[in-house]
Amino acid sequence: MWQMLRESPGRHDDFTRSATELLQSTFRQIVLITGALCVAWQLVAALTWPETIGLRGWLSGVTVALALALALWLLPRTLLAAQVVWQAGLAMAITLAALSYRQPEIAFLYALLPLMAAVTLSWRASAATEGLVVCLVAWLWRGADRLPGPYAVAIVAAGAFTGLLGWAMTRALLTVTQWSLYSFEQARRHMEEARDQRLELKQTQEDLLQANRELARLSERLKAMYELAEEARRAKEAFVANVSHELRTPLNMIIGFSEMIPRLSQVYGTRLPPALLSDIAAIQRNAQHLARLVDDVLDLSQVEAGRMALSKEQVLLPAIVAEAVQTVGALYESKGLFLETQVPSDLPPLFIDGTRIRQVVINLLSNAGRFTERGGVRVNAWRTGEEVVVSVADTGPGIAAEDQKRLFEPFEQLDASIGRRHGGSGLGLAISKRFVEMHGGRMWLESQVGAGTTFYFALPVHTAPTPGRAGSDVTRWFSPYHQFEARTRPSRLPPPRLLPRYVVLETGDTLGHMLRRYMDDADTVSVRSMEQALSELERSPAQALIVNTPAFLESHAQMARLPYHTPAVTCWVPGADEAARRLGVVRYLVKPVTQEMILSALQELGEHVRTVLVVDDEPEVLRLLARMLCSAGHRYRILQATSGARALGLLRERRPDAMLLDLVMPGMDGFQVLQQKSLDPSLREIPVVVISSRDPSGEPVVSETIAVTRAGGLSVRDLVNCIRAVSEALAPSTPPAGQGPPEKPAG
Repeated sequence: MWQMLRESPGRHDDFTRSATELLQSTFRQIVLITGALCVAWQLVAALTWPETIGLRGWLSGVTVALALALALWLLPRTLLAAQVVWQAGLAMAITLAALSYRQPEIAFLYALLPLMAAVTLSWRASAATEGLVVCLVAWLWRGADRLPGPYAVAIVAAGAFTGLLGWAMTRALLTVTQWSLYSFEQARRHMEEARDQRLELKQTQEDLLQANRELARLSERLKAMYELAEEARRAKEAFVANVSHELRTPLNMIIGFSEMIPRLSQVYGTRLPPALLSDIAAIQRNAQHLARLVDDVLDLSQVEAGRMALSKEQVLLPAIVAEAVQTVGALYESKGLFLETQVPSDLPPLFIDGTRIRQVVINLLSNAGRFTERGGVRVNAWRTGEEVVVSVADTGPGIAAEDQKRLFEPFEQLDASIGRRHGGSGLGLAISKRFVEMHGGRMWLESQVGAGTTFYFALPVHTAPTPGRAGSDVTRWFSPYHQFEARTRPSRLPPPRLLPRYVVLETGDTLGHMLRRYMDDADTVSVRSMEQALSELERSPAQALIVNTPAFLESHAQMARLPYHTPAVTCWVPGADEAARRLGVVRYLVKPVTQEMILSALQELGEHVRTVLVVDDEPEVLRLLARMLCSAGHRYRILQATSGARALGLLRERRPDAMLLDLVMPGMDGFQVLQQKSLDPSLREIPVVVISSRDPSGEPVVSETIAVTRAGGLSVRDLVNCIRAVSEALAPSTPPAGQGPPEKPAG
């Protein structure tokens, strides 16, 4: 182990330190045990062979004692030196004992030296110790007290055996130790990686939680805005429906009289001039066009509002197509266009509203006839699976790919010139598509510029009657929403804890600090300008904008720019600056104060400040403030006072350049000192910096007014809810029934 630790310094410090301490403890025990045995043997030998002990015998004991003491002294400093000293001392002691007692058996103790070296040092140390044993045995064998030859051979062999035995033992131990160190290194590296991954995971978790809160907050705001949009949409639809109905009566009067006047000229007694009849005909045509437009708008509004009812029955599609062709036949004859139909008579009957599907076919044929100048239109129908498909193909100019997506939107036409030349309101295709979708079908087109256009619509063959389902599957044409896709598994994330978010606009941090302190279940963000507030509100919606700066209390124009209809709450919570202004001091510092705060306040007073009066009833506070000023390097001369009366006396006697004043003191407090100072003209101009534990924002009354503003105004419901919430929050608490007011404490 010692060899391995020596070869890998600086690695795995904790484990190396522990292993070194274990090795030192083991060596200490070996030294103490072997030393004690040597001393005990010395005493026994002295008592057993007193006539044979000599100077060398006593030197043997002294050598063991000195080697023991020196090894224990070196052990905490250097383990290797302690081991070498002990091995050398023990070898010398064995040699002296063998010579002193003339007992060759004592030399057999040499065999323990290679074993101890192999266990505590290494195999190299064991080999070196075995060499020392050979030298000592050879010296004893040739010396005056000749060591017998068989003994010498046996001792050398025993030393080699014990050395090999110790090497085998330590090799296995070394292998286990190396494996342990390797495992420790691996575990340490894995632990560091796990710690880094845990930190990264925690940071990612915090980011995910923040993003989840933002997403939940946006979802909540989106839900509110969606409800507002739904209310606006319903109001629009109701308005369109009401206006359409209201327009029918005057349009009926216009159309009726314009048709009746040319036919019943005798009623008016005179023959009407041709110019007047032409003008009346123009009025009639435009009134009829306006009536059709009103009908289209009314139908569309009813579809979007979900109030359009379908009168479904078993209908034969060939009959519907034939009726539609007969209706638009005059248009095609006037333009010289052909109109061909290929509708098989064996098509299955459809469970549909025949009137609405007939209107769909009429709209498609009318559009095709109006936009086709040469050629004609073909109507085909066929069955595909569980659907019947109808196509209306014309030989008109065709529609570009970028314009095809706009055709099914209300009031959309290819361009203004086509609208003027061919007429139409742009509602026919939108209404037709809605009618088809109300039946559970679909509509699409295929077109190529210069090669004509083909419109298709498909209707299901087997549709069970489902009363009350009309309009439930219609895709809204006005700002269509993304189709909802149901989840296939429940979310594994915990539901987000949505904290209300407030943006605080103020010059300092008084109100923001107060909200963060007393509203730990809310997310408070402080800003310093209206531009920052608008940017923060646009980035993430908030419950309200709270304004605590007098400069912004009149900024109603900017309040109207708040996004997401965010309400603005204005109030005035004074901070340290306002408290300083009311007290007539230059600065108001709230304890605990730092040296930087005090020096900054004094430096603002100017370079002429040299003498500073420090007033506080606590001697420790005076000492602290004096140390802060003395260590600043500005060479302030400091005066101290522990009471208000003493402070006034020093102000009159010494006339300091500035005063640091505590407000709460027994007897004459800081408020009275300021009052007396303001009454003395000679002291009035001495600047004062208040250092107090009283936070001005923590007073019982922190604001006298509060106002609520929201862009777009407040509805009756909003106003009533605000009045109720504010009145309940500010209503004085009343004791329960049967109980009187609380008793006042004594004194």
